Amino acid sequence: MAAAEPVLLDVTCREGEQRPGASYTTGQKAAAVRALDDLGVDYVQVGFPIAGAQTGEVCDAVDVETKLTGIARAVPKDIEAAVDAGVDVIDVFAPTSERQRTELLGKSEDELRSLVGETIDAATETGLEVHFTAMDGFRTDPAFLSGLFNSIDATYLTIADTVGSKTPFEVSSFLHDLDADPTRLGVHFHDDLGVATANALTAVAHDVQKVDVSVAGIGERAGNVPVEEFVVAAETSRAVNRPALDPSTLIPRANDVLTALDESVPAEKSVLGADVFSHESGLHTAAMLDDPATFEPFDPVVFGGSRTLYFGPQSGTGAARRLLERAGDDDPDESRVAALVETLRSLDEPVPTDEALDIARRL
Repeated sequence: MAAAEPVLLDVTCREGEQRPGASYTTGQKAAAVRALDDLGVDYVQVGFPIAGAQTGEVCDAVDVETKLTGIARAVPKDIEAAVDAGVDVIDVFAPTSERQRTELLGKSEDELRSLVGETIDAATETGLEVHFTAMDGFRTDPAFLSGLFNSIDATYLTIADTVGSKTPFEVSSFLHDLDADPTRLGVHFHDDLGVATANALTAVAHDVQKVDVSVAGIGERAGNVPVEEFVVAAETSRAVNRPALDPSTLIPRANDVLTALDESVPAEKSVLGADVFSHESGLHTAAMLDDPATFEPFDPVVFGGSRTLYFGPQSGTGAARRLLERAGDDDPDESRVAALVETLRSLDEPVPTDEALDIARRL
């Protein structure tokens, strides 16, 4: 188990805008930052300062405890723009894999090492907290990345699965081969293979300290590690520590972020979807009236959510009997049970528990 609670850096505002056609106003980002601050995430990545004035406008618009982060290429003008924007943290990024290093920068390993070292030194001289993100880090030779990481002084050194190609098995193997202090390491995953959350949990099990997350996984291409999935999985798992935030605020604050950014999620979206804690099957509802854990992986109330049981055309004798018992009849006879089943099955659409109990009481 990791020695300390994982540190969370939220990338929703920045990654969300990297989708084709997506953009947020300053007001939207500011509202999202406040909700994320209320949730208790450690860092919020507000933007790319060199790209325009908005990052600074968001920083000016909020008064929060979470540290505001701006990303910067390994060039002097990006560092200057980050300082001017008023961020708390400069996150310098550079491509480290052979493919991206040569295609994007045209530099050798030694040249990249010098460039990153000089940029990190310059960023550190500003007095701000400094992070470094290795683009395509998980496709980088571990020996080279180990040497690079150990040659620079940054609060966190983040390994990015930029193309979303890694699985938990590969993440585990890579971290095993990496010679670096795990308490300085962070990870940034994309969900192209549908395993971003599993990858993040694997990294934390290897004592990696920082995880980049986003609300509902909002981000470029297939998105990033959904903060709600990571927090719930960490909270319910015995394998890793959970982040140091109040779990009861998770669903409400995540929904606040979605509202602020005018984003929505499918009804079946894990943790946040409207249907994931809704049940209508007769067998399920009958059991869950007595013990919700019968058909739930976790109690949504713990994370600020709620469950809804529906009764109607799919309801059977088991559900009807338990409804009558809940309505005050400790030992309902078979005729009363049958009558309630018939009434429920005659409904045009299913009704929630409170309405079903009213029907049971009126029989």
